[in-house]
Amino acid sequence: MKFKKYLKNIGPGFLLAGAAIGVSHLVQATRAGADYGFILIWALLLACISKYPFLEFGPRYAAATGQHLISGYKRLGKFPYWIYILITFGSMFIIQAAVTIVTAGLAERLFNFGWSPFVWSTAIILACIALLLIGKYPGLDKSMKLIVSLLTLATLFAVIMAFGAGTLETAVSTPAPSLWTTASLGFIIAFMGWMPIPLDASVWHSIWTREKAIQSNQKLSVRGAFADFNVGYLAAAFIGLLFFLLGVLVMFGSGSSFSGNSVEFSSQLVELYGKTLGAWSKPLISIAAFITMLSTVLTVTDAFPRVISELKDPEKNSPKYRKQKWKFYTWAVFLIPVFSLSILFFLSGSFTLLVDFAAGLSFLSAPFLAWFNYKLVTGNQMPKKHRPGRNYRIFSLICFWFLVLFNLGYLYYTFL
Repeated sequence: MKFKKYLKNIGPGFLLAGAAIGVSHLVQATRAGADYGFILIWALLLACISKYPFLEFGPRYAAATGQHLISGYKRLGKFPYWIYILITFGSMFIIQAAVTIVTAGLAERLFNFGWSPFVWSTAIILACIALLLIGKYPGLDKSMKLIVSLLTLATLFAVIMAFGAGTLETAVSTPAPSLWTTASLGFIIAFMGWMPIPLDASVWHSIWTREKAIQSNQKLSVRGAFADFNVGYLAAAFIGLLFFLLGVLVMFGSGSSFSGNSVEFSSQLVELYGKTLGAWSKPLISIAAFITMLSTVLTVTDAFPRVISELKDPEKNSPKYRKQKWKFYTWAVFLIPVFSLSILFFLSGSFTLLVDFAAGLSFLSAPFLAWFNYKLVTGNQMPKKHRPGRNYRIFSLICFWFLVLFNLGYLYYTFL
């Protein structure tokens, strides 16, 4: 009974995991293992550790104050509030388009209907919109618990099979390439920048945390929000590690040259898996890859409209304003995908450039959002009993300066 009650009370953490487990895991984590072997495992762990406090501050703030981070940014001043709006509008259409087109490619790979990527993208988005408008938050909550659980089991089983195939010896004995080349440093920066998820997801998590409390008609608990966050974040980090191990065990030392295109790379992963373990294993890794991306599309399709609906009056939450926000959400949940599909249809030739712009914007904004979140949970808006302790603040500041140095490295690599 206690476990059922616990499972019922968690949810936003699974949504965070679903949003996190996407291209960063399926492509970047797998490619890190495929190209560099075990040598880059430190980068994966360091990326997950350095972002932990600033993502955790989102649900902490929501549970302690009853407000989400957008409200907190507005209280901090115009600069934090408008910086976040700039980040959101500068990236949401491109991110929606990017994760959808990768999912579309994997869907055709899995089901082989003969549909074009645009047709698959439209079908996937319509299915997500139907689930969100009919099932609303409870439907999203239950779906993500199922999806993340299935994904964890499927990927874990795939890694166990890879260990059983006797590929570990090859992975260990194959020499790793140098990390001190321009290409290697560029990949490491991109890999760590997106693993496990950009920091603007802390805002999404704070909104989901408050929505969970409203839907369950229960008072927010900081302790409960902390436990829920840890479940989701550790799941995202663990699945990232599993995909990294898949890359090491199945692809590293194979002698193959891997594509930079996300869909083509995923197909190469499936093919090499079948070659290593047998054709019977292809459906398993195909399903794991498709579920990985579907979870991201579903959560992103929900997250951006929720952000848009909260921008005007973030602190107001009466029944009257909730109806207004639902109308904004309903319009946004259609309009954002329509603009995103238009990007895929009309601007496919420059799509890579747009993705690079969105990635760079999210990447460069990380220290700003980290500092805003830190100021909120250590300032007067936060009840004293729920503020981070001294050791945790020191740890957070160390992580903050790491993000700053990481950004300087990104700027140096990109422009100099």
